[in-house]
Amino acid sequence: MSKEIVFDIETQNTFADVNNDIKKLKISVIVIWDYATGEFRSFKEDELGGLWPILEQADRMIGYNSLHFDLPVLNTYYPGDLLDIPQLDMLKVIKESLGNRLRLNDVASATLKIQKSGDGLEAVKWYAEGNWDDLIKYCTDDVKITRDVYEFGKKNKQLFYPDLMTGEIRPFPVNFDPPPEAAETPKNVNLSLPF
Repeated sequence: MSKEIVFDIETQNTFADVNNDIKKLKISVIVIWDYATGEFRSFKEDELGGLWPILEQADRMIGYNSLHFDLPVLNTYYPGDLLDIPQLDMLKVIKESLGNRLRLNDVASATLKIQKSGDGLEAVKWYAEGNWDDLIKYCTDDVKITRDVYEFGKKNKQLFYPDLMTGEIRPFPVNFDPPPEAAETPKNVNLSLPF
């Protein structure tokens, strides 16, 4: 049984609010898809303590632009370094394959014919309004899309994107398999688990 976790975060504030200092961004909510349980779960900022044991037991954390956004923000809350857990940032793989970055919405639209349900600025507004239902639904939708793009890429070894010049939908190769050494390297992360 896979113990991979697909995740996405939303923040209480924007880069403009914090003068582009990522360490000052605050989490409003994180949603995960847990392959071990087959469930989505959400954690608000004050509930993150319940998330750490799940992540510490994960085989791999899977996100989109997670190495440059989600994880640096999450790491300001975590007592250790979440990069000690094996990671797959799909945007990194896409950039290595194509030579440039693509928005998740563009990849999802070209590959799966689905669109994101909103954007991060709306999520900040929903947080300010105390609109948890729309905020959690939006973040959950992003995790569903991320999971579905991951599964398509893992199965088919390719994704699709719209060519910026012609609009033509083009395939490109991806490899979302864990590196072989990941299976051999035991994890030693238990900062939040009781001894």
